[in-house]
Amino acid sequence: MANSKCRWECPQQWSQWSEWLAAGLHARNRWRLPVLLMGILFANGRRTVTSWLRAAGISDDYQDYYYFLTPVGRKSKTIATQLVTLILRTLPLPERLLLVIDDSPTRRYGPQVEGADVHHNPTPGPADQPFLYGHVWVTISLALRHPKWGPLALPLLAMLYVRKRTRATIPTSRGWGHFATKLQLAARLVEWIVPLLKQAGKEVWIVIDGGYTKRPFLRRAQRQRVTIVGRLRKDAALKDLPPKLKKGQRRRRGRPRKYGKHKISLAKRAGQRRGWKSIACVIYGKATTKTYKTFLATYAPVGGVIRVVLVKEDHGSYAFFCTDPNASVQEIIEAFADRATIEQDYHDVKEVWGSGQQQVRNIWHNLAVYNLNLWMHTLVELWAWDKSHGELCDRSDSPWDDAARRPSHANRRNALRRHILRNELLSITAIWSLPQKIIRLTKSLMALAN
Repeated sequence: MANSKCRWECPQQWSQWSEWLAAGLHARNRWRLPVLLMGILFANGRRTVTSWLRAAGISDDYQDYYYFLTPVGRKSKTIATQLVTLILRTLPLPERLLLVIDDSPTRRYGPQVEGADVHHNPTPGPADQPFLYGHVWVTISLALRHPKWGPLALPLLAMLYVRKRTRATIPTSRGWGHFATKLQLAARLVEWIVPLLKQAGKEVWIVIDGGYTKRPFLRRAQRQRVTIVGRLRKDAALKDLPPKLKKGQRRRRGRPRKYGKHKISLAKRAGQRRGWKSIACVIYGKATTKTYKTFLATYAPVGGVIRVVLVKEDHGSYAFFCTDPNASVQEIIEAFADRATIEQDYHDVKEVWGSGQQQVRNIWHNLAVYNLNLWMHTLVELWAWDKSHGELCDRSDSPWDDAARRPSHANRRNALRRHILRNELLSITAIWSLPQKIIRLTKSLMALAN
């Protein structure tokens, strides 16, 4: 493709968004990004970079697009900043925003894939291995509650975790940088996005899983003045509150106590039958009632007082915490429940967009293609945000399915593809007078293609 025009008749809104994201790249090659995004949207089969280029109609200068992945990978944070600005300007966001941080692996093949190594498989299944060879991505997403479809998340940026021993195998010419743990990468993501949201006047909450409830992440994230919600281990080293001075009692010399003298056992607190209360919450988009206990404690990794919430379930109890002691139980429970939205993101990015199938070896190319899949997910969700159920999916040909079920991400992607193909057909019929039989046949083929 020799010019900067994409051959697809894209919605004007989509074209503006693509150009806005490309503004973070060099003017010499930024025009390639909208073309590549269309290739990702219409690619079928195994989602290799070659299938992207084939769907975009690129043949002569395909090598330039492979080279183009390097600046996309190096400028991934800049492009993600453009994406955050786009979300802030496009969606009616609440005053409090919830960010979700987690990590997930993508399986890769071949010993020459830079940055790949053997990692724990979080979902091995009954016939799979407990380990896999591939990449691990620390990702941050913006969790929102759609007025019609309930909780969902918009993935923003991912950083690649490379083990220390694997870091030595990456050629120095790549300029990859120093080794960083998952906790350090997560802290970098927080330090990147929180100033952007604070500048927009937003209050920021961050929800994490138990793997990130550790001092190296918590202390760096707290410096950004955010509220953190997470899960506690059952053997978490909690202590009670420091003793208060009695009336008329003078404080001793030295620094005041930050932590109490007595340990708190979560197992014992959960085992006591008294003290449980009930509260109404909205979990996974449905109203439900939870049984809980709550109390204040001190926790060394946080460096002060936290609010602990014990939630009783049929198969046991779970302990959550919040760095804001004044946060309500309902806010804490619902915030942690919304953490599941990033798990749905991982599923959609792998199953719908084929993340991990791109056969690239350069480490910057791997970073680029994974983030491109994330950004396509977010752009499709933005496009479908204000669309009706009928515009996004039609289950009339599936009587066994629930017609009222919310459109999946695959439904939203296919709706965008149909919209673009319909624009193509309208642009042709506006110039040429085609028989109705040909038009009906074309529409039938369009439906089969999706």
